[in-house]
Amino acid sequence: MNKTLVAFALAAALPFAAQAAEYKQIQADKSAINFVYKQMGVSMDGHFRKFAAQLSFDPAKPAAARAILDVDLASVDAGSSDADQEIAGKQWFNTKAFPTAHFESSSVKALGNNRYEVAGKLTIKGRTQDIVAPATFTPQGNVGVFDGSFTIRRGDFAIGEGAWSAFDIVANDIQVKFRITASSTARSTATSGK
Repeated sequence: MNKTLVAFALAAALPFAAQAAEYKQIQADKSAINFVYKQMGVSMDGHFRKFAAQLSFDPAKPAAARAILDVDLASVDAGSSDADQEIAGKQWFNTKAFPTAHFESSSVKALGNNRYEVAGKLTIKGRTQDIVAPATFTPQGNVGVFDGSFTIRRGDFAIGEGAWSAFDIVANDIQVKFRITASSTARSTATSGK
């Protein structure tokens, strides 16, 4: 009798065990893209006010994950309106000709302990580079938070032309930090008996 009850309980629990969470709905108000660079040896930072993200991530199937980010470069906030206008201008981002930066993932590799390696292509000012970004994933109920960072060389993307193409005042390395918060929709992976 006890064995029958145990078997019934296991069979009833099976659909719940087979549930998986897929994170897709971006929470823009809880997400951020920031950057850090050095100007005359002093660390400076800023962020972008506007960006769009598409995400499909199932922790049970990280290799099938996909991420696309489009950053509105004119939404840069570097601490002052003068700095923002300068950075959006022709010698830096040239937002009139190149309004967005685009990232699209090509692979997501699980490293264990909620750590991942996200590889993909980043395009800024019509120039594309391969990047690899280490990231962590923190589940918080039906919400997941992805935190990561990577470093680009601004010279690779012609960010800072003319007199700014030298790296004596503004360093070549720019660290990009991101936090993407997404809610999940639980979906059953159990097949119907019909």
